[in-house]
Amino acid sequence: MDIFSGIILGLIQGITEFLPVSSTGHLVLAHTVLGIEDSSSLAFDALLHLATALAVIVYFFDEIFVLVQTVLRKLGRLPVNEKDFLMVKALAIGTIPAVVFGLLLESEMENLFRNPILVAVVLVVGSLFFMYAEYVYQNSFHTGEIDTKTGLKIGFFQTLALIPGMSRSGSTIAGGMILGLSRSDAARFSFLLALPVILGAGAKKILELLSSHAAVQWLPIGFGAVTAFIVGLLAIHFMISFVQKHTLWPFIWYRITLAGFVLFVAFFG
Repeated sequence: MDIFSGIILGLIQGITEFLPVSSTGHLVLAHTVLGIEDSSSLAFDALLHLATALAVIVYFFDEIFVLVQTVLRKLGRLPVNEKDFLMVKALAIGTIPAVVFGLLLESEMENLFRNPILVAVVLVVGSLFFMYAEYVYQNSFHTGEIDTKTGLKIGFFQTLALIPGMSRSGSTIAGGMILGLSRSDAARFSFLLALPVILGAGAKKILELLSSHAAVQWLPIGFGAVTAFIVGLLAIHFMISFVQKHTLWPFIWYRITLAGFVLFVAFFG
């Protein structure tokens, strides 16, 4: 991996981690196009996860600070804002499905769906799911209320992101819309819910890296991580602003177009 490849992969990760187009699916395709498959991939995956997690922390710092303070006050038996504490519980419970299924299925799903053709198929299936979410959204009321039951259900939607091509943000935003949240509330909850999972995935990759003895090309990995962080911040801001006024349809058409291009190249390229 050279510096240029590291920057390109960081750019892809930063954009696609927070847009409903599947970061894993795009990285699978990018690795195939760039012909990257070396001993540094584990370290690169670890730092990309940490870079995108840092982007979430920086962007939502005020909200995260309030939630952490709420937990500390609750542990100290001090009065707290019950709405903030309900959000903490919803995020905590919503994280459980992804942790359980991630530990059980992550490696198997990534190995199974490393084929670009399968990624293309999942891109289309995910688009159909987003279409259904838009249909439900247009024909229901949006309370904007997030409780523990809603958090748990969105957590199960998040497990769909284990399949390369589905998209973590897309699955949880669409899931939130189906459950009655507004697009903007669903997006904010989606990004906050992703933080523990992304941090956990990054920590897991780092532990795997420490136990391995593979040579690591730190310079291109560093450039990629910095790129992912900066672009991730911009992508979060873009998505939060976008869903306040627009539907998921532009992403649906993008996914279908990308899937068609991948299938065309696979069969006729």
